[in-house]
Amino acid sequence: MIENCSFCINYARSYYLVRAIHSSGRNKTPCSDFKTSLQKELWQPEGAAYYDGELIYQPPELSYEERLERLEWHPQFTGRCPNCEMPITQTEPARIHWDCEHCGWKNDSL
Repeated sequence: MIENCSFCINYARSYYLVRAIHSSGRNKTPCSDFKTSLQKELWQPEGAAYYDGELIYQPPELSYEERLERLEWHPQFTGRCPNCEMPITQTEPARIHWDCEHCGWKNDSL
């Protein structure tokens, strides 16, 4: 590989493409086609993304069975406390915390 190729905006990450363009090697130092890539690499770990410059890890994806269980169990979908079965009323704006006033059950999923 030609020196500093990986920093060039034209670099295709392939030895074959570099050699196709410069089959006999560089004729000048530095390479006449070299252009520095000014764009910063936006690296992020697997399962995470940047939002407003802050790294946010995505929660693990639920399986089909876990999603179905949550639909059958969570008060947001059933309207009832999973502990005592008393109704939990929907509020406007929508609730963030689903806590039962009757038995003291608290939603710890958030």
